[in-house]
Amino acid sequence: MDQVQLVCPCLLGVEGLVADELRRMDAQNVMPENGRVLFTGDESMIARANLCSRYSERVLVLLGTFAARSFEELFQNVKGLPWERWIGKNDIFPVKGRSLSSKLSSVPDCQKIIKKAIVERLKQHYHISWFPETETLYQVQFLILKDRVSVMIDTSGAGLHKRGYRANATEAPIKETLAAAMAHLARVRKDGTVIDPFCGSGTILIESALYAMNIAPGLRRNFSAENWDQMDSKIWMREKERAMDLIYRDAKFEGIGYDIDGAAVSLTLENAKKAGVIANIRAQKRDIRDFTLEGDRGYVITNPPYGERLLDTQQAQAIYRTMGQVFEKKPMWSYSIISPDETFEQCFGRKADRRRKLYNGMIRCQLYLYFKS
Repeated sequence: MDQVQLVCPCLLGVEGLVADELRRMDAQNVMPENGRVLFTGDESMIARANLCSRYSERVLVLLGTFAARSFEELFQNVKGLPWERWIGKNDIFPVKGRSLSSKLSSVPDCQKIIKKAIVERLKQHYHISWFPETETLYQVQFLILKDRVSVMIDTSGAGLHKRGYRANATEAPIKETLAAAMAHLARVRKDGTVIDPFCGSGTILIESALYAMNIAPGLRRNFSAENWDQMDSKIWMREKERAMDLIYRDAKFEGIGYDIDGAAVSLTLENAKKAGVIANIRAQKRDIRDFTLEGDRGYVITNPPYGERLLDTQQAQAIYRTMGQVFEKKPMWSYSIISPDETFEQCFGRKADRRRKLYNGMIRCQLYLYFKS
């Protein structure tokens, strides 16, 4: 396979992290944009990005971008793309997508037009009039933003945040890709100790462990493109071996989780076992009021309950005040706390040394970073 145009959609606020990790993977022509990062690569890069990207939501082949303000423009431009390079005469190619701030605002209509255009292109190429769609899946995606269309094929399947370890989750879990970004922004080291006093289903602890030990997050799952004719199975095997070779096997990382809910503690340990990091993680039932630091140095990284997720605002703010009392300033310790509450610093009792705007799903948050003792 020659170099192709690829794109990784991502949560708003982590585009720079995605761009940096892709460059470290030797991706070419890396260009971050709002909510996504463009780059080029071959089949090895498709496999590598899927296996190793901590912060991306998926890896897509970008077939083309063009302006379209009418269904005719949409149809002709989609029909002009080289679909036969990817989709065989028996392959499955459903279409889904989004339209934002565009004249072509009806997503169902756009889906139908794009599907029809692909069928017309493939009819001309394969000289057949009907497609059974019984073999390999090539999920077509589109984004229409301000009348500009991007048309893509998804190589990932399930979103990359689905690492394979979290079949069960507590009521309001943090996304794995966001938890990984928090570990990066907290500068977790391979010999570090991370404490999460609201560990929930263990996502922050597990992602911190994967980050600290440089374990590729996709090693325990499968991807759509593993079934593609364009992707030799040896490529996936080679990239998995490469990822295994990069693991820090001498890492002394430790993750410690507390939660007031005993079921959450059990879930943290269950998920850590599925993720292959149970040897590095322990958890116990403990109220935030009984919080203490363990060891000489480390990182507290947490996603406390807040009004928009689990509690009413007053209960959430009471928790922030308790955190401010028990999170002592101590040399060699830092605190990274994510919250959508603009009054967080006021309730916590001190201003953050640094703030970073991030999104937890569709909820706009701030990551409050405290590292000065």
